Amino acid sequence: MKRVRAVVTGRVQGVCFRAFTRERARGLGVSGFVRNLPDGSVEIVAEGGDGDVEELLRWVSRGPPRAWVSNLEVSEKDPTGDGGDFRIEF
Repeated sequence: MKRVRAVVTGRVQGVCFRAFTRERARGLGVSGFVRNLPDGSVEIVAEGGDGDVEELLRWVSRGPPRAWVSNLEVSEKDPTGDGGDFRIEF
């Protein structure tokens, strides 16, 4: 089990980044959330199987078609085991 916090910078707001991330995470069975930050970046907190979280991060590093990712900063956190859904937070 792995839990990470990731901050994505670049052209990541206004390009459906959160919706695409939610759908990709749900498809992988990863729980957590994604939200826009005031500085124009996107924050992701994701928890799931090691391989599933790594796959989500690989996808996030590229982003959806209209996005442009300039940086992905990832920090590992202690897993909570909460499970649940992956959601968009506002």
